[in-house]
Amino acid sequence: MKEGPLGGYIALLAEQLHAQGFARQSSRRKLQVVAGFSRWLKQKHIAVNQVISRHASDYLRFRKRVGYRFQKGDPAAIAHVLTLLRERKITRERVLQPRPTPSERLLKEYDNYLQKERCLSLATRISYGPFVHQFLMGRFGRGRVDLSVLRATDVIKFVRRAAGQLKGKRVLLMTTALRSFLRFARYRGEITLDLATCVPAVASWSLSTLPKSLPPAQVEQVLAHACERSTAVGRRDYAILLLLARLGLRGGEVCNLVLEDIDWDSSRIAIRGKGDRVARLPMPADVGKAIAAYLQNGRPRVSGDRRLFLRVRAPLTGFKAQGSVGSVVKHALQRAKIDSPRKGSHQFRHTLATTMLQKGSSLSEIGEVLRHRSPDTTAIYAKVDLLSLRSLALPWPGGAP
Repeated sequence: MKEGPLGGYIALLAEQLHAQGFARQSSRRKLQVVAGFSRWLKQKHIAVNQVISRHASDYLRFRKRVGYRFQKGDPAAIAHVLTLLRERKITRERVLQPRPTPSERLLKEYDNYLQKERCLSLATRISYGPFVHQFLMGRFGRGRVDLSVLRATDVIKFVRRAAGQLKGKRVLLMTTALRSFLRFARYRGEITLDLATCVPAVASWSLSTLPKSLPPAQVEQVLAHACERSTAVGRRDYAILLLLARLGLRGGEVCNLVLEDIDWDSSRIAIRGKGDRVARLPMPADVGKAIAAYLQNGRPRVSGDRRLFLRVRAPLTGFKAQGSVGSVVKHALQRAKIDSPRKGSHQFRHTLATTMLQKGSSLSEIGEVLRHRSPDTTAIYAKVDLLSLRSLALPWPGGAP
């Protein structure tokens, strides 16, 4: 395999593939493709410092033309070795990033403003970005952005159009993001009118909905039957589900857990919540036992990622977003044969709160466990305390029918 200009990098590439968790057979296939690429470069008299992306495309077409069996990971193998050469500044090629549009440049400046001037968390900035980008592209497209031409009608039309495509709290998030951006534009002096006040208000009555929770028996059914704890995936998923059910963590909080967040000596776990706040909670015994089982006999040992929960397929990295935790919950509900209208992870949080309420915990105690900043956030759980609410009900006029 060490023939040709790339031969000296085969061993290093093999180490990287192993560190990223690729299986032996998969790694060998990738190395064979790269070795073939190296021999092809040698035949073309192309030195290692002359290798560019076009050569990779030419080689892949050559493989197809001469009858090599194509596999989905072949282009990725070539891309991997090209990345290695660029990182070590061996090849002369520099990858040119696509030129950002005026809207994209302005969006980057807005993100810097949110981070440095407003001190907003990464999660908030990520949630605002798509709405602002959609607004700018709808008004200016890929051309020049002149915010001075914006009028109230532009804002109102966008909100009406976007609101019809969104559900629930996403509509409120969209209007909040738009107001934030328009304040940023006025802060920079690019608009003189206070267009943020022109963003239509969206009806959202406080405490107008009920928390969507699972019956406690179904939560225990998921924990008991949804995870095959003799496998690495089962141990990982069981630990995740226990964190959701016992501590009421949000999906994003589970994703952000790192190995250093667990203090085994004091049986506590650090949770990074909203606004980059860190709370240290007692770790229940069954949660600690499940995490320990995953770390000892489930979590891959070859990954350099410090996040607690890792993917099971290479490359072995942590979950990208809270949707990954939601996927774990969705499949667990399916395996436990529970037909729930809600498939996400947040229903475990609601179940924990309602169960605590039914067992006599106060709203302040529930808010402390769920780490609510405002008592108003916890107040919604008062609506599920039917026994207490029944005593407040007024008699029906005229008596029972």
